[in-house]
Amino acid sequence: MPKMKTHKSGAKRYKVTAGGKIIRRKAGIGHLLANKSSSRKRRIFAEQEISDTHYDLISKELPYKKYSR
Repeated sequence: MPKMKTHKSGAKRYKVTAGGKIIRRKAGIGHLLANKSSSRKRRIFAEQEISDTHYDLISKELPYKKYSR
């Protein structure tokens, strides 16, 4: 059987923890940071676990996610 290919943009965007959870970055940290408050920037810079509704879709992009370490 041929190997499945990892979706490379998904591999760059998501990180898999040791427990198997998929972590993503929040939106809004690219630019215009001068007029955002410090507390808002701290919330934005934190990483977040993906929602359950997107778990199956993103898991298809990362077929070898359990071997990512």
